[in-house]
Amino acid sequence: MSTDLLCRTADAEARAHVRFGAGGQVARFGPLVAVSAARTGDAPLPLDTGWLSSERPPTESELADFEAFSARQGQAATLHLLSPQAPAALPLLTGRGYTLDFVLHAYAHDLKERPPLQGVPVREVSDPEGWATLAAEGFGPGTEAVMQAVGQAAGTRLFVAEVDGQAAATGAVYLQGGIAALHGTATRPVCRGRGAQTALLAHRLQWAAQAGADLATVFVTPGSPSERNVTRAGFRLVGMRLTFTRR
Repeated sequence: MSTDLLCRTADAEARAHVRFGAGGQVARFGPLVAVSAARTGDAPLPLDTGWLSSERPPTESELADFEAFSARQGQAATLHLLSPQAPAALPLLTGRGYTLDFVLHAYAHDLKERPPLQGVPVREVSDPEGWATLAAEGFGPGTEAVMQAVGQAAGTRLFVAEVDGQAAATGAVYLQGGIAALHGTATRPVCRGRGAQTALLAHRLQWAAQAGADLATVFVTPGSPSERNVTRAGFRLVGMRLTFTRR
């Protein structure tokens, strides 16, 4: 079951990844979708990566073309894949000099038994720049440009939680193919530990169910407060997101 779920998630993430190249470049190399979100002359962004769908492993020539695309954009050849894809792709990746950069845990929620809405107010906003500024305050210095790109990506729904009447935390959802991908989760340092993220999780899961999704997904850092929050909200661990970069 987890393998099927993760393959479905990989395909949704690969399709959704195209959004981030709207202001830059998008290229497809077989099962691999690559973007350059940064505009010409700007520094590369963490979004400037490739996503591998579940269709099949890439061929050596497709990887070479992806690497050439990355070089032309002035960015590292970095790609994401989910754990069911790793056994088939790993020999080729390691043979071409890719190494594992980091791992995120992949969680899923079937939206059947959702946590109750919390007392912390949550509202949907339509101000991508203001949302991105708030998110960057939570993520830390140097994240302003990437959060602007995330906030402005087509189809992204943006949410803000308030604590004591002030904007405290951000969350986002992108819905495609019945999957609500939760991301953009950040809390201002002065507002942490006040239940803002718990409220944002509950609110977004409720929104996803009402919007017709049958699954919600999220990637979190192993052992982080975010992992504890999603576990308490009823998400279950289904696999890993692996990020490889060619050195």
